[in-house]
Amino acid sequence: QLQASRGGLVQAGGSLRLSCQASGNTFSTYAMAWFRQAPGMERQFVAAITWSGGSTSYLDSVKDRFTISRDSAKNTMDLQMDSLEPEDTAVYFCAARRSFYRDFRKYDYWGQGTKVTVSS
Repeated sequence: QLQASRGGLVQAGGSLRLSCQASGNTFSTYAMAWFRQAPGMERQFVAAITWSGGSTSYLDSVKDRFTISRDSAKNTMDLQMDSLEPEDTAVYFCAARRSFYRDFRKYDYWGQGTKVTVSS
């Protein structure tokens, strides 16, 4: 199971950190990712990290502002979001699958969504 931390409301230019807690040893060997979904929009890839943490991938519009990381010992994955923009407003989801992928349809495990609102 994956459990995402609570999101929140932040002003544009501000920062927010999301965490995803994985339960069970399975996820220690899984790639993990964050996706987001704005109202009326398809779920969008945000960032992903390999099981070792050695490789990451980002959506172009966030790659200079967001940082994904994981702590395998604690079975957690974080998304540090800086310089937030109103366009980042969405419900954010953490997800896991055996190998690295950017397509949400390929993911097997999902956390509950957590809402992030960025005000202008």
